[in-house]
Amino acid sequence: MKTENYHTGDASLDNARNQDAIGEKELLVVSFGTSFNDSRRLTIGAIEAAMENAFSGYSVRRGFTSQMVIDHIKQRDGIVIDNVTEALKRAVDNGVRTLVIQPTHLMNGLEYNELARAASACSGAFERTAVGAPLLTTDADFRAVIEAITRDTAAYDDGKTAVCLMGHGTEAKSNQVYARLQNMLSESGYAHYYVGTVEAEPTLEDVLGAVQKGDYARILLQPLMIVAGDHANNDMAGDGEESWKRTFENAGYAVECRLRGLGELEAIQNLFAEHARAAMGSWEL
Repeated sequence: MKTENYHTGDASLDNARNQDAIGEKELLVVSFGTSFNDSRRLTIGAIEAAMENAFSGYSVRRGFTSQMVIDHIKQRDGIVIDNVTEALKRAVDNGVRTLVIQPTHLMNGLEYNELARAASACSGAFERTAVGAPLLTTDADFRAVIEAITRDTAAYDDGKTAVCLMGHGTEAKSNQVYARLQNMLSESGYAHYYVGTVEAEPTLEDVLGAVQKGDYARILLQPLMIVAGDHANNDMAGDGEESWKRTFENAGYAVECRLRGLGELEAIQNLFAEHARAAMGSWEL
């Protein structure tokens, strides 16, 4: 594992939510995870806290899907975070009867499908189980996310700044959410917003080419990810020659980077809570 030469924040300020004594009703919030401690607390931690406020009758617990992230945090900080298998076993061992799983994934992709399969495999251990939808599922979700992002970046709507949002990207069919988001941004009148990805399409080159067709002097770079972790800090805002920041600077633009994950936005936190509530169906009516 590469050596970190940057400060990720104080891990002790974050709640790993791996406690026992859960009770009969659990809301398990499942995230990919990040080893950037401050961002984890301000994004994933904030989503979990919003769930706790919205569903007072449920014990909120955490699960990460990235074992690499889990192992890194444990080795570096001594903090133990459950993977999905461990979190589900904890629920069974604690006598949970109603289990709601709410992922913080952006889309219905490979990781979400794997989580759904894991939940289905253990559903017999509980009286009731449900899995909430990922962030971008319905047209209403896309509109809500667009409103949250544009409101958060409204100060940059000056006619000379292009707002470039960096997503992760996936080889799965679900990667189409990025093009859909771009189209809906444009249709909603936000022509100065551009969506790209690190590992799929649209590429950085695609975004740069689109921006160069406009009359911009400045670029705002912001992650289109729940957390502002390794990709945001290095691929987007890093000083390496292939980073988004350096690429736009080399193209002649003044660049500002905002290391602000979507999970920091209250509207996004509330949207995840809405998805969890929808998954519960008529249980809580």
